[in-house]
Amino acid sequence: MNSPSESLFRVERTTERQNMQLLIQLRWFAVVGQVITISLVHYGFGITLPLPAMALVLMASVFTNLGYIYWYRSHRRQISARNLFLALLADVLALAIQLYLSGGASNPFIYLFLLQGILGAVLLRPVHAWIIVASTSLCTLVLAIVHWPLPIGAAGPDGLPGLYVSGILISFGLTTVLLVVFLRRIVSNLRRRDARLANMRQRASEEEHIVRMGLLATGAAHELGTPLSTMSVILGDWQRMPAITQDPDLLADLQEMQQQLLRCKSIVSSVLMSAGETRADAPQATTLRAFMDGVVAHWQSRHAVEHFDYVQADEDFPILSDTALQQMVCNVLDNAAEASPRHVALHLAVRTGMLCITVRDKGPGFAPAVLEQLGQRHISTKTERPGRGLGLFLVLNVARSLGGRVQVKNTPPRGSEVEIRLPLSSIAIEPGA
Repeated sequence: MNSPSESLFRVERTTERQNMQLLIQLRWFAVVGQVITISLVHYGFGITLPLPAMALVLMASVFTNLGYIYWYRSHRRQISARNLFLALLADVLALAIQLYLSGGASNPFIYLFLLQGILGAVLLRPVHAWIIVASTSLCTLVLAIVHWPLPIGAAGPDGLPGLYVSGILISFGLTTVLLVVFLRRIVSNLRRRDARLANMRQRASEEEHIVRMGLLATGAAHELGTPLSTMSVILGDWQRMPAITQDPDLLADLQEMQQQLLRCKSIVSSVLMSAGETRADAPQATTLRAFMDGVVAHWQSRHAVEHFDYVQADEDFPILSDTALQQMVCNVLDNAAEASPRHVALHLAVRTGMLCITVRDKGPGFAPAVLEQLGQRHISTKTERPGRGLGLFLVLNVARSLGGRVQVKNTPPRGSEVEIRLPLSSIAIEPGA
């Protein structure tokens, strides 16, 4: 399983990839918008522009964007906040060169620098955002001093050239539209990231709860070991006393107590084994069919179901006996038998490298709240039995720890189905191992 820091790293990388895709799209908008604007000003308004130099800048932007697209698709896992910063810095440089060639600070489209600054503030880390702000400010100051002159034309009644006023209005409208469109998409990315982080925190909380339950169970198992052993010795001594051996009824009761005590000791040993506390009984090599047959036999010895439909998998392969897997299957069967005492089905199959364990019953099915919030510890329909209802929660987390998943659904007209899918690589013994 991945650590919280690794999961957080993956979430951040996913968000940064999505934001990089937005910057690539924004650059295409910028290229198309510049082509239209340059053509309109030069050919429509008759204002002379250095077309060869401006065309070179546009071609550089196009090839840069194509390079980013190729790099984005081939290095999806390596996109970082630094890559976003460099991409945005390249856009600032391209805009500054185009403005230098078309009037500098007197060009009404100089306000597009505000768009770069706002995107930097939203997308980048504080230090990178401030570098973008400093870069746009420096470019504005330099362009106010050094630039290619742009003859706009005669001034209007208010002292401003008419084309300049028109350019200001177009620049304002373009900046506003781009901000609304792209900021909404960026905020959507951030919301999805926050949702993924919330889900990760929920999973971390659930796994922490399992750890606490495991510690409590192993602690209780250790504490119970001594009194159970003492009681076993006392019962053994009683069975050899003459007064008891001469009373068949009393002797039978003591033997039954001894058997139940041995069962308690076996349960305690299983708890410790699941936690890895006992090393003497190490996992043994077996096969899938033998292991599942043993699990079913153990479960049937404790449950009386009128009709139990058990179908083995077509394939058989060596595995290591896993107490966690046994308890997971037994938990699902326990829930099915409790909901449907007359019919429980267990079907095994191997499909495309996955072991599919399907348990069906003909009970009332799962409540909608359970299906919607599958695996959450506090969701349970067993309100009349406090402490129960953790079965699905434990099953989901055990399957997750093995790299698998669990699907739960109701089967009309009556009943439910729990399907556990586990990768064979997590349970099978590799040849030569």
